Amino acid sequence: MSSKGKPHLNLVIIGHVDHGKSTMTGHLLYVCGSISERDIQKFEKEAELIGRGSFKFAWALDKLKEERERGVTIDLAFYKFQTKKYYFTIIDAPGHRDFVKNMITGTSQADAAILVISAGTGEFEAGISATGQTREHALLAKTLGVDQLIVAVNKMDLAKYKKERFDEVKDEMTRNLKLFGFDMKKVIFVPASGMKGDNLNEKPESMPWYTG
Repeated sequence: MSSKGKPHLNLVIIGHVDHGKSTMTGHLLYVCGSISERDIQKFEKEAELIGRGSFKFAWALDKLKEERERGVTIDLAFYKFQTKKYYFTIIDAPGHRDFVKNMITGTSQADAAILVISAGTGEFEAGISATGQTREHALLAKTLGVDQLIVAVNKMDLAKYKKERFDEVKDEMTRNLKLFGFDMKKVIFVPASGMKGDNLNEKPESMPWYTG
């Protein structure tokens, strides 16, 4: 698939720490053909050596040894993939509060953002709490001029793919995003599972209620 002549877009991946940004991004790159099956198998074996086998997709992005051991993204990672219509550069930004400067740097280069939010019990609530990064990242994205936003409601597998949980997250985030000045016509909510691959590039059987 040639990238020649396709519009190029920079996408930044933002969100609270441990909400699955790197896993979702790594899995997306894998299903789009930017990461090989052989590489994923290699990352899985390496991750299993330190008891983090489930981190195989995240390890495609979290290359620094410290990141792998801590399980968080510290630096910016840039990866490319393409669809039939567009050529993308993905900017994987840190979610941890200690590395917010790196997140700002990445977001300032973006045409659009994917805000990854965990639907896991307690995880969504932690992200939107006063000490969480979900709302801060969304507000920073808006402040830095990002108007196009995809809200990826991740870890739907942990929520047993329930529409009620997706709607709960969507309603709460819609309220916050409106307060930050987002035009909700430019915001899309997508239920997904970065770990399982649900709804990354094909409509999943696990969520027949989603018609987006």
